[in-house]
Amino acid sequence: MPAQFIIGVVCIIIGIAFGTLLFTIIHNAKNKQRAAEASNIIQQAQQEAQLIKSQAEGLISSAKKDADSIKREAASIKRDAEIEAKDEALRMRAQIEDERRERQQDIREAEMRIAQREESLDRRGDSLDEREHQISSTQRSLDKRKNDLDKVQEEVEQRLVDIAGMSAQQAKEELLASLKDDVAHESAQIIRSAEEKAKLEADKQARAILSVAIQRMAAEHTVENTVSIIHIPSDDVKGRIIGREGRNIRAFETLTGTNLIIDDTPECVTISCFEPVRRESGRVTMENLIADGRIHPARIEEMYEKAQELVNQRVIEAGEQAVFDVGIHDLHPELVHTLGKLRYRTSYGQNVLNHSLEVSYLCGILASELGLDPSNARRAGLLHDIGKAIDREQEGSHALLGGELARRFGEKDNIVHAIEAHHNEIEPDTVLDVLVQAADAISAARPGARRETLEAYIKRLEKLEEIANSYEGVNRTYAIQAGREVRVMVEPAQVSEDQTVVLAHDIAQRVENEMQYPGQVKVVVIRESRAVGVAK
Repeated sequence: MPAQFIIGVVCIIIGIAFGTLLFTIIHNAKNKQRAAEASNIIQQAQQEAQLIKSQAEGLISSAKKDADSIKREAASIKRDAEIEAKDEALRMRAQIEDERRERQQDIREAEMRIAQREESLDRRGDSLDEREHQISSTQRSLDKRKNDLDKVQEEVEQRLVDIAGMSAQQAKEELLASLKDDVAHESAQIIRSAEEKAKLEADKQARAILSVAIQRMAAEHTVENTVSIIHIPSDDVKGRIIGREGRNIRAFETLTGTNLIIDDTPECVTISCFEPVRRESGRVTMENLIADGRIHPARIEEMYEKAQELVNQRVIEAGEQAVFDVGIHDLHPELVHTLGKLRYRTSYGQNVLNHSLEVSYLCGILASELGLDPSNARRAGLLHDIGKAIDREQEGSHALLGGELARRFGEKDNIVHAIEAHHNEIEPDTVLDVLVQAADAISAARPGARRETLEAYIKRLEKLEEIANSYEGVNRTYAIQAGREVRVMVEPAQVSEDQTVVLAHDIAQRVENEMQYPGQVKVVVIRESRAVGVAK
């Protein structure tokens, strides 16, 4: 490579020299007076070229010598590398041979241990065979003794039958009857003792705490239905609301998702929908249309969009106000928005947002009376019915839906558990769970908080009496105090004094498991004995 480079340089130099010479010749050819001088210059150039050529040949020979020297060095380096590689291969082979010998030694030792274990297992197997033989002989001896004992037992049973004058089945039935009476008596004593002890320890304190909480709470409740009645200036407006061939009313119902009822009732129309937020949007839309006077499909759509924005703003404001009232400042915005929807939700005629606020206040008061942290209690009370805002959009109970919603937006596990357990959808296991249940019962069960239809009320009373009458020995049953107390009259000849306690406990448990009711139901079992004498 260096020789070629040098040759190239020489050629370039020669080319430059010849170019210069040619230019000089051409330039001087025009001038005849300088021809001789040009001839001298050409001779000088030839001499210089010959000198450069001889130098280039010297450089080429030197480059060849350097190349030969480099080849010899490369050959020497290659031989050294081959020698080192062979030495390394020998060292690796020796190392592998040492490892192989070590592994073979380990394998021989493992084989020796296995052989020793096999010998030990063989000895143990012989011992087990000997023990099995002994056990077999012992089993035969025990079977023989068992047969002897069975014969003796049969003789004893026959002798007992002869002495007692009754069969074994009759004796068993008599024994079970006596045990049943004893168990009923003892269970009645245990239940009565537990109830008396619980009442002595908890009734006074519970009454004091609940009375304080109730006295400190006084809230107004809004009673709403699933319909909204809108007053109109005159009945002439009804025709404009219906529109030509009913196009306005169809557009309104399709857009708002509500039912618009226009009947003979003077100066009013009715909007019906089970989804309260949609019903409120429809109500605001209709009121704005009546006030504006221009009723047609395009105007309905425009007014509905404005009504949706207004209702959504009211929902957010209601949620923010509720959160502010109970002193919670870190609730997720989506939970605040969902909570605000409860403003338009009712349950048994009770406004759910007002009910949630009341439960929140009650939980805080009860927690303070018990020496607990009231902030968590108020938070759980406020969110306990949040599932009612979405229970008409998703399948499931409002308690579980509310717990899932709260968990999704970062609420703590104890708050989520209290929401899910406030109707016993899951088992309550903390004080907070019980506080929410108690506050919910207080808010829902107090007079005036709720109202239900007459049909549902009558069915609830009939179900209470049906459960009580299904027990043996019950003579008459009366559901009194709006279904909050059941009085059960029993036959004194069929139900003993101790059995009345068990009967009251069983009826209460069945009512709790099979029925849904606000508050609590008291079960009173009355056993009355009368002796009648007639004087003639």
